[in-house]
Amino acid sequence: MDKIKNIIQASIDVKQHLLKNEELIATIEKVIAMIVKAFQNSKHVYFCGNGGSAADAQHLAAEFSGKFYSDRKALPAEALHCNTSYLTAVANDYSYDVVYSRIIDGIGHEGDVLVGLSTSGNSKNIIKAFEKAKEKKMITVGFTGNTGGAMKSSSDYLINIPSTDTPRIQESHIMAGHIICQLVEEELFPPAP
Repeated sequence: MDKIKNIIQASIDVKQHLLKNEELIATIEKVIAMIVKAFQNSKHVYFCGNGGSAADAQHLAAEFSGKFYSDRKALPAEALHCNTSYLTAVANDYSYDVVYSRIIDGIGHEGDVLVGLSTSGNSKNIIKAFEKAKEKKMITVGFTGNTGGAMKSSSDYLINIPSTDTPRIQESHIMAGHIICQLVEEELFPPAP
């Protein structure tokens, strides 16, 4: 029982650090405003990640393309790893390092948003995707752990969770992602008074 309580407390501690980090909260606020503007301008928001972060990317994309709270029109958001034929072909024929950059080259447009989730901030395929996104004048948002890793320099906006513990970082990625999804939805589709 103590071990369970310690894990719960560790998750709470990371969120407490996040709660006290005014700079990081301000970044989340800027990301919300930027995504609202992107959707208002008929731009797309793309998500990418690996492993558990791929699942989180898919989850957050679905919050936009499906719904969060409101029964409203779908928003153009997509997780880039969901086409397994594409993913496995490119990984096999080229390299796993280019699975995201290659699709961004094909579908990304100026003003679109690319959100990359990597707890280390060092996922080569996400770094390459961010580089390609920059070439295409897209906006990049990095969800990482404490240092930001190599993604720090290629992220227009960096949400670097104050932890080095992968599960705790992922738990806070979902929390930050849910905050963004909820507040973007509220801004675009204000609740009835």
